[in-house]
Amino acid sequence: MADAVSQAAEQDIRLQAAELKRLGQAILEAVGTPVDLASIVAASLVDANLAGHDSHGVIRLPSYVASARTGRVKPAARAQVESLGDACMRVDGAWGWGQPAAHLATDTVADLARANGVGLVTIGSCNHIGRLGEYIEKLTLTGQIGLMTCNSPPAVAPHGGYTRLLGTNPIAWGAPREPGKPPIVVDFATATIAEGKLRIAHAGGSMAPLGAVVDKHGRPSAETAAFYDGGALTTFGGHKGFGLSVMAEVMGGILSGTGSSSDPGFNNGNGTMLLAIDVSRFSRGFAFGQHVDALVGRLHAAPRAPGFDEIVAPGEPEWRSRLRRTAEGIPVPAGTRRAINDLAAELGLSPI
Repeated sequence: MADAVSQAAEQDIRLQAAELKRLGQAILEAVGTPVDLASIVAASLVDANLAGHDSHGVIRLPSYVASARTGRVKPAARAQVESLGDACMRVDGAWGWGQPAAHLATDTVADLARANGVGLVTIGSCNHIGRLGEYIEKLTLTGQIGLMTCNSPPAVAPHGGYTRLLGTNPIAWGAPREPGKPPIVVDFATATIAEGKLRIAHAGGSMAPLGAVVDKHGRPSAETAAFYDGGALTTFGGHKGFGLSVMAEVMGGILSGTGSSSDPGFNNGNGTMLLAIDVSRFSRGFAFGQHVDALVGRLHAAPRAPGFDEIVAPGEPEWRSRLRRTAEGIPVPAGTRRAINDLAAELGLSPI
């Protein structure tokens, strides 16, 4: 019987979002996180799973708990807002959980844009904020265009180099469509592959995408282990991704006061910049959402190249994934389930 239970625990399963959030929140509360903050962080992780970005989902719970235990994250700390005048504000994350700070920044910048037409908020002293698309989607649902970027611990080589000087430095944009339609959302790392996705490939024994990794001597490698043995990621699109990554360092890292990833003594934060634009200020006399919908319609109707069944607009894959996984459950690999259950057992909580 024990063997049968053990084998069942090693199987990949599907779990409902509510069940994953319940355990995630309980784990976070068990390491000193207030209920409201634990709810925000757990919901953010599960939302990443629902959107199909498992690299930013509940797989991060063990590393989050480790950060709380080492003091890297101050679980009970609460972010604060400081006005910089006019349409500009700064959020001090107080080195607490990043997601509550980022949601505070999102709500703040939305209010600024409604009042002024545009708003800009930076976040400093901030830990990992998760998937940028989560906050951009939230902005689009208020009828605003959003632009967001942040820097992160050095993992990426500059174009033409091979040492780690840049973060994976994601950038996200978003725009609203008509009510009930998925917003246009672009969210990607400026590295050829996000480190979280490389971590999943490494754990599963898969190879790195061609050109995504250089080893510690600067040689291209398809081995994920080459990165973890002192190598680096590359920027996507050569010099183009490199340029975007540098601007993420400037706009997210330096503007927020966090500093750039290559600074000596960089604090490994997510220096973040969030810009919001109130569409209604610029669309008087025409229906912005209808025009965006018409653009998406033309994209959908375009002739398909060989090998493509359809043309999918930015943001639609996440929208579809959320609908599908809400109905069918979130797939949880055996290794992720085991790691979470081990953590739960250690904290005296019921496993999944």
